[in-house]
Amino acid sequence: MTERAYDVILYGATGFVGKQTVQYFANYVCTSEIRWAIAGRDRQKLESVKAQVGARANSAEILVADSQNQSAVDEMVAQTHVLLNTAGPFALYGTPIVDACVRSRTHYVDITGETPWVKTLITRYHEQAAAEGTRIIPFCGFDSVPSDLGTYLMVRYIQQELGTECTEVKAYFQAVGGFNGGTMASALNLHESGQWEEVSAPFLLNPPGTYSQAELQHNLDPEYPYYDQDLKTWSAPFFMAPVNTRVVRRSKALYNQWENPYGSEFTYQEYMKFDEPLAWFQATGVTAVMGLFGTMMERSMLRPLLKSFIPKPGSGPSEKTMNEGWFRCELLGKASNGRLVRGLIQDQGDPGNRATVKFVCESALTLVLEQDTLPGGRSRGGILTPATGLGDALANRLRQAGMILDIQLLMANC
Repeated sequence: MTERAYDVILYGATGFVGKQTVQYFANYVCTSEIRWAIAGRDRQKLESVKAQVGARANSAEILVADSQNQSAVDEMVAQTHVLLNTAGPFALYGTPIVDACVRSRTHYVDITGETPWVKTLITRYHEQAAAEGTRIIPFCGFDSVPSDLGTYLMVRYIQQELGTECTEVKAYFQAVGGFNGGTMASALNLHESGQWEEVSAPFLLNPPGTYSQAELQHNLDPEYPYYDQDLKTWSAPFFMAPVNTRVVRRSKALYNQWENPYGSEFTYQEYMKFDEPLAWFQATGVTAVMGLFGTMMERSMLRPLLKSFIPKPGSGPSEKTMNEGWFRCELLGKASNGRLVRGLIQDQGDPGNRATVKFVCESALTLVLEQDTLPGGRSRGGILTPATGLGDALANRLRQAGMILDIQLLMANC
């Protein structure tokens, strides 16, 4: 990398998740190793965040840039090797930042789950970023690191340890935590902007021509609870699956293009898992609640009611809720020879906040500190995914940060 003033700039540092990224860097980053700054549109609020974090944030400088002021954004982005963005909704505020990153050849990570917005980034910027080796990596939060990175690890384990293709990966999530206002605002914006219909496309993020009509029908989102014979319990559709599955399928398509394929018959789906003895009741109840929530999102006359009880932008769960939260992602992979492989990704801390912050901060640090072990080497670029842009290098950093990422062969088929 050419010399720049900063290794990482944390943009959106005054938001609910943004403040936590500042705390993470202050707690875990060796200041002699990483040069970092915090940025947003309000200097007074940035000063307040820095003061709240305390002495460990003293090395972080403050930069002011409104995302709607392109010249200010350009000046900020040109000063750093990596831009970490937590300022959403990204469809409203993110494009000028990505545009500047592509033009300045600055690597980029964020925590978006807004697949239609990322589709526009792919259309506008993928070819240029790929040609110039600039890594633009959305989905680096709980959307969608466990799904995407976990699937990647499962596929490569089956290929390398069993010497055969992976035909299927299924992910099963369990989690305890809370939602923040930024996540809710992004979801509402998808409906209010008329982009929600795009979300249902199973291969929304794939390059053109990388799937058939038969594959399209085979990869439709689950709609109902079902009894999973592999796990011997009930599962339900996972509300994040319309994001995560698209990201995994983009990873598969890109690796196919780079002649390092997942497998010719590979498919991916994900679910929420419930434990007996009340698994059926819970799966059915959660599916009904998700349907009601979706209906309120879709109907403009009901959205004011919904907005009255969901968290407002800038707000989120309490420290106690975030600290006591947790997530568990179990993965089940099937090899072409019938062998089964089980994976596990889990961590303590609210998934939408604590885990998301760890994911995105470690993603940014991976781009700075692990350049020689990134998938595809230093020259890879484009609108990438966690698996295609960060891969094993991110997995190793997450393990070092205390997260469990484990893959093992099952001794007998279920």
